[in-house]
Amino acid sequence: MENNYIEEQRYLKAKKKVKEIKGFYIHLALYILNTPIIVATNLIFVPQFHWFWFSVLGWGVAIGIHAFVTFSDRLFGKDWEERKIQELMSKK
Repeated sequence: MENNYIEEQRYLKAKKKVKEIKGFYIHLALYILNTPIIVATNLIFVPQFHWFWFSVLGWGVAIGIHAFVTFSDRLFGKDWEERKIQELMSKK
């Protein structure tokens, strides 16, 4: 009985993580698809002032933050800690 509960919790956690990763990739795809439109619009209608940089860089920072939040557990999560401990122990 308890084993089923643990498995269900692991499944729900994995499902939530997949949803987060999917959200990040959708965000990234929209950025990639919209950036040329933003740049083209700027260069067609106001070529003397390149305002597209504000949008592209601002959105790029948002993508970076979204990536960090989504994937930070891979960088600094419990697995990372355990791997680092094992690595340091094996050196001595």
